[in-house]
Amino acid sequence: MRTGTSTFNLQPPFLLKATNISHSFDYPLFENVDLSLKPKESIAIVGVSGSGKSTLLHILSTLLEPKKGNVFLFGKDIYNGTQKDILKIRRELIGIIFQSHYLFKGFSAFENIKVASLLAQKEIDKDLIESFGIKNVIYKKVTELSGGEQQRVSIARVLTKRPKIIFADEPTGNLDKKTADEVMEKVFEYIHLNDAALFLVTHDMELARKCNNVYRLDNRLLVIDN
Repeated sequence: MRTGTSTFNLQPPFLLKATNISHSFDYPLFENVDLSLKPKESIAIVGVSGSGKSTLLHILSTLLEPKKGNVFLFGKDIYNGTQKDILKIRRELIGIIFQSHYLFKGFSAFENIKVASLLAQKEIDKDLIESFGIKNVIYKKVTELSGGEQQRVSIARVLTKRPKIIFADEPTGNLDKKTADEVMEKVFEYIHLNDAALFLVTHDMELARKCNNVYRLDNRLLVIDN
């Protein structure tokens, strides 16, 4: 990894472009994956457990360097760029939603969201708190919240950063269907209003079909599943 400084292209056509991505651990996961994301676009990745869906998300979201291929985020080839570039992208330009919420347990819901706003230097959107149905629990410790409330706080924390790409790994796994539908409606609304994009990994085909395109990881290949 080189060191230095560089600038980012936040304009169309692509926020993300991956070419010829291959990865393996003790066995091959996938080979020669190509995909891209434009502003206002959403794509879902489906496939059986162990097919590499989460690994692909980690590669595209700066968390894991692929064995082969290139990942361009905002015009920069991130794994041939600088560590400073990657840290800036993580802090300011992307948001990652995991099935496990990873909230700070000693903090209140509000303090968890405040940390994200301070790191990204963005104001907390009070309408966001309201729309996620967490206004009445916002000052409670996260350990006092239900699993669904914790996940909603986690997703609100990510959106507080105003990311240009949201990477979501089974984001509704801890939510009942009604709450999941309401939360994801806010996420889709967010990407359209903010010229952002969504990269979603899910087992929920109903949720996947709400995206612009659905891809399946099957037999080490990424294929269209629309």
